[in-house]
Amino acid sequence: MNALLKEIDALQKEIDAFRPLSSNIIGQLKEYYRIGLTYTSNALEGNSLTETETKVVLEDGITVGGKPIRDYYEALGHSEAYDHIYKLSKGNGFDEGNIKKLHALFYHRIDAAKAGKYRKEKVFISGSRYTLPGPEKIQDLMKEFISKMAEKAKNAHPVVYSALAHKELVFIHPFIDGNGRVARLLMNLILLQRGYCLAIIPPARRADYIRALEDAHLSDTAFMNFIAETVKETQKDYLRLLRS
Repeated sequence: MNALLKEIDALQKEIDAFRPLSSNIIGQLKEYYRIGLTYTSNALEGNSLTETETKVVLEDGITVGGKPIRDYYEALGHSEAYDHIYKLSKGNGFDEGNIKKLHALFYHRIDAAKAGKYRKEKVFISGSRYTLPGPEKIQDLMKEFISKMAEKAKNAHPVVYSALAHKELVFIHPFIDGNGRVARLLMNLILLQRGYCLAIIPPARRADYIRALEDAHLSDTAFMNFIAETVKETQKDYLRLLRS
């Protein structure tokens, strides 16, 4: 892991050498990654829109024939939540309100009554050996989570910290649905706040991602390495764009 973090830090120095970027370049990069993150994060959860179809939905506002309306709602909601993490990235931290807002933006078209609200019922993750906390524990667990993350932020490497926040939020599973999307948005908020690139998880690595998360109940190592690898790959892509 240390060797991987050194590679990330070296790539980060190369990226920083291009800064400050013009507002035009910043805007183009933001829009480029809007499509990539929205497509990949939704695809990991079974959304059927391709990357091209996601681009058409977000940029042209056109629905895709034969695709479920929910897939369209998920793309629009994720795009709105993506805009919000950029607004929040000007700060240094996050709180429960920020997390609820991300869920509300993503989920309000799907179920307005449950958007941005902690779940009131028991849920299960298919294929997992581990049970999720009951709804009566969510409020206390979220307060503990915020406190724990604030403490970790003081010493942990930003990539490790972002991966830990992702994992911990998924394990609490505070919302009825959309927890993975919100956890990945939160992870990327943390990375943006610290000047790093987004962590984009390719749908082709879905099985590796799920396996690493499952193993993280016993050891963080595989999941931390997995997230670090995705950050490194996005850094390489980011540098490619800057050099072009």
